[in-house]
Amino acid sequence: MRRLRWNARSGLALVPLVALVAAAGAVVPPASAAAAAAPGGLAEERRLADRRFVASGDRAYEVGATDGRYPATGWHIRGEMGGFWSPPIKLLDGLWFAVDGQWLSTTRFTSGAGFVQLDLAGPGGLPVRRTDVLPDGARAALVGLTFGGPARRITLAVDAHSELLSAYPWGWTTPSQETVNLPDTGGFDGRRLVFRETATGARPHDYAAVVGSALTPDSHALGPGHRGPQDPAVVCPVADPAPPRCDDGPYGRGTGGRLTYTLDVPRSGRTVWFAVAGSDDGVAAATAESQRALHAPDRALLGKLADRAALAARTRVDLPGDRLLQRSVEWSKQNLADSVQEARDLRVFASREGTRFPPPAGTVPVARWVGAGWPDYPWIFATDAEYTAFASVAAGQFEPIKAHLRALRAISGIVNGRSGKIVHEVTPDGQVYFGANEDPGNTDESAKFPSTVALIWRWTGDDAFLGEMYQPAVRAMRYVTALDADADGRPEGLGNVERPGMGGEKLDVAVYTIRGLRDLADLADARGDRATAGWASAQAQRRERAFEQAWWYGGDANAYADSLGDPGDVKVFQRHWTGLTPMEAELPGGPLATTAHAQVALAQRERDCYTGEFGLFHTGSGPTGAPAGNTGPSCDSVVSGVPAERATFSLNTAVAAVAEGNYGRLGPQRRYTTGNARIQLDPAVWEMPGAMPEVAPSPDFVANIERDFLSRSSVLQAWGAYGVLWPVVHQQLGVDPEVGRGRLAVVPALPPGQDRIAGHDIRLGRGSLDVTVTRSARTLTVSVRAGVRAQLTLGAVLPAGAAVAQVRLDGRPAAYRQRTTARGNEVLTPAGTGGRHTLEVTLS
Repeated sequence: MRRLRWNARSGLALVPLVALVAAAGAVVPPASAAAAAAPGGLAEERRLADRRFVASGDRAYEVGATDGRYPATGWHIRGEMGGFWSPPIKLLDGLWFAVDGQWLSTTRFTSGAGFVQLDLAGPGGLPVRRTDVLPDGARAALVGLTFGGPARRITLAVDAHSELLSAYPWGWTTPSQETVNLPDTGGFDGRRLVFRETATGARPHDYAAVVGSALTPDSHALGPGHRGPQDPAVVCPVADPAPPRCDDGPYGRGTGGRLTYTLDVPRSGRTVWFAVAGSDDGVAAATAESQRALHAPDRALLGKLADRAALAARTRVDLPGDRLLQRSVEWSKQNLADSVQEARDLRVFASREGTRFPPPAGTVPVARWVGAGWPDYPWIFATDAEYTAFASVAAGQFEPIKAHLRALRAISGIVNGRSGKIVHEVTPDGQVYFGANEDPGNTDESAKFPSTVALIWRWTGDDAFLGEMYQPAVRAMRYVTALDADADGRPEGLGNVERPGMGGEKLDVAVYTIRGLRDLADLADARGDRATAGWASAQAQRRERAFEQAWWYGGDANAYADSLGDPGDVKVFQRHWTGLTPMEAELPGGPLATTAHAQVALAQRERDCYTGEFGLFHTGSGPTGAPAGNTGPSCDSVVSGVPAERATFSLNTAVAAVAEGNYGRLGPQRRYTTGNARIQLDPAVWEMPGAMPEVAPSPDFVANIERDFLSRSSVLQAWGAYGVLWPVVHQQLGVDPEVGRGRLAVVPALPPGQDRIAGHDIRLGRGSLDVTVTRSARTLTVSVRAGVRAQLTLGAVLPAGAAVAQVRLDGRPAAYRQRTTARGNEVLTPAGTGGRHTLEVTLS
């Protein structure tokens, strides 16, 4: 019998699960199989009613509270962003269970790799364990209830309340869900509750959800309520003030039903599975989804565990000097997998920021993407994915991020033709909220698109993917460079931060434009397109030569300007997090900012006017009272005209971690990697165990669990993984592939105070890499197993002030060269075409 082997430190599977079979050959009961994972999961027993959870498959997801209830959640469609969804539609507000007339209450919640569990208290001490798993490829959620002994007969009631509505319109758009969402109808087909919403006319639809089990219920009931212990519902008003907790949103038009069963529970216990399934193609399709899910729920759970074990087996790291970061790597891989979504038949149209509702301009048959954040941003974003891509490739999760770029290419092509502009935000029904040609700005998404293509190609070596993306990448950079009304080489347009007083030319746009041009030149060279390679290189060189003089602010700001204002390219300094992008953006050959300016700017950002307990603030604080709202410590004398925003976003902290690593500052980097790891894994901080959120508790941002469910930031946000996986894999372990060109460099840098780090099964192209780095008193040792067809260069970043006495490769003296980079002094030697090699660098 093969079983999962669990890493005691990370709690995640290291060996794929093929089957879980009892000695007699029978499948172990599903909840019991999941229970084997629970000790390796992350559990929480405090304030369960105040915490949200997310459970997801790639075609459905569930958002609720960890106490097993489903409060009205989210703000895009006020109060309706939780419950059960199968993009592009919502299915249910929630699902509740009662035994012998008593609603089950949660005593313990556990996050696992691919599932969640709730330990429930039943009447008379009856132990019940609820396991929620959403199989990939299914428009369904499976909920298993395992009842423990002693033997008894129980009455089980299941309440379900529907809310069939589309992901768009939202609450404030034109039209809004106030008029678009129609009343649901409820029915019973002899085994399942059946909910439906239909419409005819210009936008006909047939939404359906079904709830049931493989068992036949004794009875059923239908009616407007059926919300379990949340009946009668408290309905949120359209606008604040709102009650501390609501059960339904102001646009709710759902209905409810109940199924009742008599169950005989033997002394050994019994598991009963329920399915919530749905479709935007009618009742028959929803019923078929339910039947498939319930055909073999045991195997569905085991399959999910096996898939997540396989993901966990990639990019396994061993960081004896930083076990918290090691655990964050493992859980960040799971967070990325939790974020993958898919929808079919997207009818694409541009809403012009929610002001128009035109007929579709075209259809995308299948879109697959890495969702930005739950519950309010689970759809397609360009900016989010362009940061998340670094984490995705480092985790070996190539396919989802490639699919995401294909979705962006297809949707952008429909709404923007061949202009080159990349859309910003797309809901899973095909609505483009922002990023059409007529929308002003969102320049940075287009500038980052070629760089993301280049990143994926370098790690995968997928020439077919490059062929698909090459012309869209060329058009994107042609589009961006044309957004230059004053012909100064700095595009106008929106970047990642927009605040009053900013000039038309943004720092991050300028930085990512230079990187985009350099990456495009590299791609063009690989494609044999000399004309484009020459054009892009010349465009980049012009901008690089002018960058420092144009953007360095000087004085005691010790920073780059956030924007330039016209006339006269006046430098505007407002202390936004984007001030780190010149250090964060890595061009072919190294980061953009000069080492002298980078060292000063990074040291400044580490001060308490910019960085708090969990990482980098959105906007640092300046002189007190200038303007009103700047109450934090000040590091400079510049009066910026904007208040501080001391909210720590996981993306800001990720950018800071990467920027530090690009300049070899691995000691300060740990402050930022630890910040993101703590908000994910520290029980004193997390909302959902193991989930990295959008915003950390900060001086200007109250922790999510202290907020109402309508106004919280995301409980799970994908982009924060950038600040965990990339620093470890690329900067500390030094993995730098160009698989598309048949080259691989491994040049590690050991963090201060650490003598050993290692990574195993780091996916590169069709192969993988193992790397172990150790340091003794006078020797650096780098051992690799390179299972990829590539010319291998091995090296190491030397400790500051160290000199090389000798270099040996595989036990023999080896020729080497040294170079000075932003990371420090590096020693390099060629090591053939892969295989097993050991580099020893003796220091004098």
